[in-house]
Amino acid sequence: VQLQAFGGGLVQAGDFLRLSCAASGRIRGYAIGWFRQAPGKEREFIATISSSGSNTNYLESVKGRFTISRDNAKNTVYLQMNSLKPEDTAVYYCGARYTGAVISSTEYDYWGQGTQVTVSS
Repeated sequence: VQLQAFGGGLVQAGDFLRLSCAASGRIRGYAIGWFRQAPGKEREFIATISSSGSNTNYLESVKGRFTISRDNAKNTVYLQMNSLKPEDTAVYYCGARYTGAVISSTEYDYWGQGTQVTVSS
């Protein structure tokens, strides 16, 4: 499966963005994770969603602000990001894994190219 992440941009603190992760094939059966990587830092887990969408998991610092969801009929996973902060600035990536959702980026088999999110103060 090929993934493409898009929807990033330059926003001000407090604004919102919705990222999309579109798959070229069917994503049913794949757990999806959103990760981000800031310059000089390692790729960081943000949120995961199980293949059915029934289970989600979030980085503590984004709980209550970010929401991951999926539409298997559209082969797309979303990351709604509200109340954005400058520290959310990073390149955001989506990954797919054909088993249960995990927070380690090394366990994901497929990756999108990333989309830049920049939050100004």
